[in-house]
Amino acid sequence: MPQMFQYCGRRFKVCKRAHKTCDTVFPVRGRRMAGAVHLETRCTGLGYGECQAGCLIFWKQAWLKRVENGNDKSEPPQNVMAVQRVVTRRNPGCSEQDVWAGTRTPGQQNEQAPTYICQATQLPYATTRLCWWDVRQYIEDYTSGNVGMWQIIKGGIYASFYRLSVSRLRLGPVMRWFYDTFRPFWRGTLFPRHTGTIPMDKPTPAPTHPLNLQPGELVRVKSHKEILKTLNTASKNRGLYFDAEMVPFCGGTYRVLRRVGKIIDEKSGKMVTMRNESIILEGVFCQSRYSNCRMFCPRAIYSYWREIWLERVSEVSVASPSEAQKLRDFPEHEPVKIVKMND
Repeated sequence: MPQMFQYCGRRFKVCKRAHKTCDTVFPVRGRRMAGAVHLETRCTGLGYGECQAGCLIFWKQAWLKRVENGNDKSEPPQNVMAVQRVVTRRNPGCSEQDVWAGTRTPGQQNEQAPTYICQATQLPYATTRLCWWDVRQYIEDYTSGNVGMWQIIKGGIYASFYRLSVSRLRLGPVMRWFYDTFRPFWRGTLFPRHTGTIPMDKPTPAPTHPLNLQPGELVRVKSHKEILKTLNTASKNRGLYFDAEMVPFCGGTYRVLRRVGKIIDEKSGKMVTMRNESIILEGVFCQSRYSNCRMFCPRAIYSYWREIWLERVSEVSVASPSEAQKLRDFPEHEPVKIVKMND
């Protein structure tokens, strides 16, 4: 994709091995990806109508070169045009114009509402089938360093618990009560798949006084119980779904990354504009702890938040920089502790 040119010639640490991913184009499912990794690079929307989704970019290993001797000093970014000329020279069958043209469906480059083509829209065609019960994926999750053993064990326990709760035995209410009652023993959250109680034919609430949050501001995510009061029985607030993967971040304090008002619909390739802007928070993304059939997916899609689920907090400092880094690198840890600055 054109926005990948800016990273050429630079050095990055491998974030995750992208041996599997989640397909959000067709009915959501897990898919196997061959020979790819995730670096600490996200899509900027360049060439895609300034899409604000910020997806984690896939890099084929054929495009990368291992840095020897543990030298991790970053090189200054090369001139983008120079990199593009190198790409064209080494691969005469693919020009800079081809890369830019590849961002849209052929014949639609001049349309006001083009159909975009990006890594996210093409995932089903760049991957192969992966069944949730294929144990080899979980072995690779561990051996690659993507996921720790304790997290795999907890994920297996939850998946078994959840499948039993929705089985024909009709044990759901009892099992959810058990989960919520005894969760303090394993310091867990409420059962992550609770739904709201507002009837579908009733409107869900909006903030009485909009926060108008801006990048860089600090916010606290409200508790799971508080958020449930704003959701209908489909777990939505004004059309935006509150996913189970967002539950671990409830009660935590984070910094606003940006407001999101337009993204590419991965199913249609069309740019869609949100009726109500959402908020993306730094380091807050899907961890695939509770995702059916795609557990431990490393795609790390940002979570979208309604302002009614957040509250602004006064400027504070993080108790320990190392704790903040843990949250970014290993978000299964508890939210970082926040303390007030001295006057």
